[in-house]
Amino acid sequence: MNILLIGDIVGKPGRRALKNILPGLQKKYKIEFTVANAENAAGGKGISKEVFAEIIGAGVDVMTMGNHVWDNREIFNFIDDEARIIRPANYPGECPGQGYHIYTAGFNKKIAVINISGRVFLDPLDCPFQVTQEIIGQIKNKADIIIIDLHAEATSEKLAFAYYFDGSVNAVLGTHTHIQTADERILSGGTAYITDLGMTGPVDSILGMDKDLVIKRFVTQRPVRFEVAKGPAQLQGVVLSFDDNTNRVTEIERICLYTE
Repeated sequence: MNILLIGDIVGKPGRRALKNILPGLQKKYKIEFTVANAENAAGGKGISKEVFAEIIGAGVDVMTMGNHVWDNREIFNFIDDEARIIRPANYPGECPGQGYHIYTAGFNKKIAVINISGRVFLDPLDCPFQVTQEIIGQIKNKADIIIIDLHAEATSEKLAFAYYFDGSVNAVLGTHTHIQTADERILSGGTAYITDLGMTGPVDSILGMDKDLVIKRFVTQRPVRFEVAKGPAQLQGVVLSFDDNTNRVTEIERICLYTE
C-alpha cells in the first residue's frame, strides 16, 4: 500500500499545483490514500468550505491543519460535521472539530491520522507528547496504520517527538515551515520521519508569500500585509510504502514536482 502526504497547500497557486500534478502522481505511485495539510489553502490563511470542496475534488482524502486553522472563520460552519478535516488535537478544553480520525482505504486498512501542534515558538497548547500518548492508547487496537502530522517550528522538537514515538506509530511527518527538508528516513523502531514535508504553492516566493513584501517587512520592521505570490507552483511531500502483511513502512520517498 502506498500513501501520499502533501506539504502545506498555499493559496490558489498551491491548489492549481495540486490539481495539475496530483492525478499523475497518484497513478504513477499507485496511491491509495492521500493526506494534505491545508491550513493555508484559502488566500494563504485558513480554509473555506468552497476551498475544502475544491481540494477534495482534486483527489485528497484527508486534510490536516495547524496554527492557522481558525484564521478563516467560515471553518466554524463545517468543521464539526466533516470527518475529512482534522485540526491539532492538543487545543485545550472544548474545541470545534476533531484532532484525529480513523479512515478506511486500500484493502480495508484502518488508517488513523493524528494532527498535533508543537509548542516551541508557537502557541502554548496542551503538551503534544502527552496528548498524542493518550490518543495512541485509545486507537492502537483499532488502527492498522497511525500517521501523525506534527505541525511545529523547531526541528529539535520534531526530532524529539519522532524519537519518543518511534515504534509506536508508523510515521511522524513535519509541517509548518514550508521548506522541504532532505532528512527523510525510517527510524530504528520502524517509524518513517521527515522534519518538514515542504510546501505546495508558488515557487518564486518566501514561504508562499510575495517575496518583495516579506523583504520589506524585514528591512523596515513595520507592518506589511502579505499576499500569496504568483507564478509557477510546486507540489512537495512524501510517498510512504507499506508492507501489506505487517503494515510496516518499507520506504519513504521525497517528492518535489513543478507546474506552470
